[in-house]
Amino acid sequence: MPNPKRRHSKSRRGKRRAHDFLQPVSPGKCPNCQEPKAPHQACAKCGFYKGKPVIKGEEEF
Repeated sequence: MPNPKRRHSKSRRGKRRAHDFLQPVSPGKCPNCQEPKAPHQACAKCGFYKGKPVIKGEEEF
């Protein structure tokens, strides 16, 4: 089994571990219906994004 010839530097180790500490994105409120929604995404409940209807939401059915 191959072994490393030289040790990895602290910066290289830190770059690899940088993604281990990411926090989950907290949902924001939809300005139209006040339901929780993911940031930068259309609201699944009402279908609005940036104040404009872009998709058919649950309320239209």
